[in-house]
Amino acid sequence: MDKEAFFMDEGSHSQALLGVHSVSAEALRIERAGRVLLSIDSIEFGATGCCGIVGPNGAGKSLLVRTLCGLMRPDEGRVYWAGSAPDAARRHQVGLLLQRPVLLRRNAVQNIVYALRAAGLSRKASVEQAQRALEESGLAAVREVPSHRLSGGEQQRVALARALALKPDMLFLDEATANVDPASTLVIEQQLLGAMRAGLKVVMVSHDVGQVRRLANEVVLMHKGQIVEQSSRTTFFEQTNNPVSRRWLAGELLV
Repeated sequence: MDKEAFFMDEGSHSQALLGVHSVSAEALRIERAGRVLLSIDSIEFGATGCCGIVGPNGAGKSLLVRTLCGLMRPDEGRVYWAGSAPDAARRHQVGLLLQRPVLLRRNAVQNIVYALRAAGLSRKASVEQAQRALEESGLAAVREVPSHRLSGGEQQRVALARALALKPDMLFLDEATANVDPASTLVIEQQLLGAMRAGLKVVMVSHDVGQVRRLANEVVLMHKGQIVEQSSRTTFFEQTNNPVSRRWLAGELLV
């Protein structure tokens, strides 16, 4: 990614200390070939808990997450990390876990060490923290196994361990368990719940309604690149009066 496509400046040590305890955006718009893919007046994710982003395929869920994380630059609008423009000094405080884990062709522990070294940790501290991350994730037995020899579930668990080892303030997940076996999904969800209890904010795109019910305290429904509803889990699943939300919850295909 071209750094200039997103980060406004290199940032400073004082900015890094501020952290990223909220992410918000205003007047976001992304258009391709004359078609509006994302059009959001405003959205904000606070400091704690979990927000589940749901909606039909093509609703703009992944576009929104990637824009908020800095992987995409909107055609219009602004993104804010804790009230200020995103900057390189805080890039490691916003994590992203994709549907297909992106791992280096190295073993499990080396994948985590590489990320920690890139974040500025010493070699010794990186190794110690990587080993601890794998142990806490129940992956100590595969620490020396090359990533391409791990199962799909193990690969995603290593990717999550790497993300959590960086100690982000906010973690975005884009269908992170869509291709993962149920046992690994359970482990991942348990890790996320533990991290949230410790103060991590999670924003996840998911087609798994059961998962959203299990993890999220807030739900965002998207359709045609727009926010249809943003409300508490209880309001969304049990009390919503939004006609589009009611249709989606009833299993109708939104077109």
